[in-house]
Amino acid sequence: MKRTIACLHAHHTNIGYINDVLAERNVELIHFVDPGLIKRLTTDSKFNTELAKQKVIEQIQWMASEDVDAILITCTNYIALLDEHQLNISQQSIIKLDEILFQHLCSNAEPQILLFSNPATVEGTMNRLTQYASAKHIDHSIINNIEVRIVEDSFSLLMQGEQQRYTKTIKSYIESLIESHPDKPISVAQLSMVDAAQQLQEQVGIQVGTPLKGLVETISQKGSS
Repeated sequence: MKRTIACLHAHHTNIGYINDVLAERNVELIHFVDPGLIKRLTTDSKFNTELAKQKVIEQIQWMASEDVDAILITCTNYIALLDEHQLNISQQSIIKLDEILFQHLCSNAEPQILLFSNPATVEGTMNRLTQYASAKHIDHSIINNIEVRIVEDSFSLLMQGEQQRYTKTIKSYIESLIESHPDKPISVAQLSMVDAAQQLQEQVGIQVGTPLKGLVETISQKGSS
């Protein structure tokens, strides 16, 4: 039986990544995109965190009303705002994409690099990673071994619709990192950076961790539970 998954994104470019990785799975995807919430939270002084949390709850409840089997949230900042105690749906039906990446990062105790293009997502992601490690009783020395890097002045290219230039910039930055830090595993924190990672893997066989790796397995596990 085909399962239905509702996906919540902060940017429309994330839709294609999820469609591609789940194309061969027996699922129907319904996409919801709300780029305004995080922007309003950072620019409107009257729109505080509590109001943002309530907005996320309302969004998730509305998505759940579509009679879906699971809800996939792709934006870490949305996940960080989610208070699951206020939800009237099964917590088992919520898939948090960042936790799939966190599982990958926490499986490696050696020094590694985590790349961001959007500086506004760094604090929320690292806070969530710390919370995840604590909840899973993972030694925090692993997190201390993660070096955060930001690809400066790249995210504005994506916001301006210059996807190819954006991907080229991310790819070039990763290539330079590989040359300067050949022994350090590299992962990208955002879905928008996946194209660059995949191109490097296809062209030169370089493995770069992404939020998408492990998603299919997680979907399968949710379906069998």
